Amino acid sequence: MKRIILASASPRRRELLQQIGLKFDVIPSEGEEKITKQSPSEVVEELALQKAENVAASVAEGIVIGSDTIVWQDGHIMGKPRDREHARQMLRRIQDSTHSVYTGVAVLVKDGAEVKQHVFSCETKVHVYPMTEQEIEKYLDTGEPMDKAGAYGIQGSFAAWIKSIEGDYNNVVGLPVAALYQVLKQYL
Repeated sequence: MKRIILASASPRRRELLQQIGLKFDVIPSEGEEKITKQSPSEVVEELALQKAENVAASVAEGIVIGSDTIVWQDGHIMGKPRDREHARQMLRRIQDSTHSVYTGVAVLVKDGAEVKQHVFSCETKVHVYPMTEQEIEKYLDTGEPMDKAGAYGIQGSFAAWIKSIEGDYNNVVGLPVAALYQVLKQYL
């Protein structure tokens, strides 16, 4: 079996791969990310590919998985918040509304000089209940929002405000593992 390498330091992505029984190594990408695309699906695919290529350059063979997740609302990308105030602004925007979570995945299958590439993205719509200012502040106090796109984690205490989703729950957590497995199984 080929060596699998996750090009991400995300503990959530690690947990999702472990959940489906994959054995893998973690080598976080350290390359600079550059966005040249406009649509959310193209942006996450571009960033996922950059991460995978950065790590693939340092290995002779194996399967390298790069991934990137964004929250998209009203034509704007919401990545990870810069600080508490930025997280507060994001939470105010997404509460009592619907947004989309896009995750891009790049799978590079490297065998010496030969590289096969599979790049795709998934969208999940997330409907959020209204939040009071007090609820926003209490959620900010948990520290949860600070390392997550859109300033929330669906798998954490923010679950109290998730009205419904349309699509893959794991995509919102950070990796559409079922769609990824459909690509990987041809190489395992």
